[in-house]
Amino acid sequence: MFRWAVKALGGSVRAVLVVLILFSGAGTMVALKSLKEPPAKTEMTERVLRVEVMRASPGNYPVIIRGLGEARALNVVAVSPEVSGNVVAIHPRLELGEVIPAGKLLFRIDPRDYQVAVQQAEARVAQLGTALERVRKQYDIDLERVKTLERTRGLRLTDLERTRTLLKSGVGTQNNVDTAEMAYNQARDAHDLLSQQISLYPLRIKEAKDELSSAKAQLRLAKTNLERTEVRAAFDARIKDVQVEVGQYVRAGSPVLELSDDSMLEIRVPVDSRDARTWLKFRDESSEERAWFEKVEPVACRVKWVEAPDEHAWRGILSRVTAYDSPNRTVTLAVRVTGEDALRNGPGLPLVDGMFCSVEVPGREMKDVYELPRWAVNFRNEVYVARDGRLVIQPVKVVRSEGENTYVSEGLHPGDAVIVTRLVDPAPGTLLDIAKPTEGAAS
Repeated sequence: MFRWAVKALGGSVRAVLVVLILFSGAGTMVALKSLKEPPAKTEMTERVLRVEVMRASPGNYPVIIRGLGEARALNVVAVSPEVSGNVVAIHPRLELGEVIPAGKLLFRIDPRDYQVAVQQAEARVAQLGTALERVRKQYDIDLERVKTLERTRGLRLTDLERTRTLLKSGVGTQNNVDTAEMAYNQARDAHDLLSQQISLYPLRIKEAKDELSSAKAQLRLAKTNLERTEVRAAFDARIKDVQVEVGQYVRAGSPVLELSDDSMLEIRVPVDSRDARTWLKFRDESSEERAWFEKVEPVACRVKWVEAPDEHAWRGILSRVTAYDSPNRTVTLAVRVTGEDALRNGPGLPLVDGMFCSVEVPGREMKDVYELPRWAVNFRNEVYVARDGRLVIQPVKVVRSEGENTYVSEGLHPGDAVIVTRLVDPAPGTLLDIAKPTEGAAS
């Protein structure tokens, strides 16, 4: 009984201690709470977005089609000798990069064999000329002879008829008639034979003339081959490649030089086919017989060297469309720059063969469009407009983006306040603080 009483007493003490601890904690919390100051009350205000705007104003703007290409000489000629032989002389400045004036000798082939060929051809012409003259003179002689034979034949016929008459009258003899008849037959045969020969003279003369013409043609060829032993520059030629030296044997048709005519350069510029279709200026010259691009207008283009675009620029002329590339969907334009224009660059470098250039080709004009900064139109073709002090998201139709500008044809109205501050996904209806409105460019 005693142990049970002690055990019960111990349980009561623990319960009392737990109650005391709980009350102590609650009192501490009340005391701490009384020491805490209540938070300050703040008023909820709407967030204001500070932006800059520009007033939309429609206008007309020219389109510039841009592309890249390498300047190349329009005419590059591989020179091959037209006759074979040993090279006996070359131009003293026949080196890479040198410019040889038109008409100057580039190299000479040993002409001696060709001089002999000319002499032989001249002798042949003289020989056939003499033969033709001999045939003509013989023709004239035989024409006179046939007249004589014709008279002889007539006399022999008269004599034959007289002897026959005498024989009938009993005075002559048959032997005299036979002799006269034989003489007549001989005269007639001689006349007929010569007449036959005379009838062939026109053919003989024609054959002689043809042979003479052939010989003269051979003479001209021999003289031409002799002239071909000297190879001269057909234009002011820049040497691009040289593979000929004095003493070298060269064969006809084997290239030994490459010459460049720098009086006209051409740049072939691939541009997007959509730009070509929409903005390129074509002449209104339709043809039902040609399945190719119409002629482009020869507009003046601006050519810049990509390595120094601010220092080197030249004037070019759009020439034609050279190709359509189906895999890349591009149209290749040819822009030409004259040698004179290639030098017009002040103290800077001229435009030369091999320079990689950017080309600006003027296209058609965009009508009644709004010019906006590129960043003012997001990737969803939307602009942010300030209306009644709040932000409005406005879908638009983009006609073209060029450089730092984007051109819009639909979705805006004159006077709309387009936000030009760069924003990232702003919430529609956001309150705006417009900093400084600016007027858009107008035509």
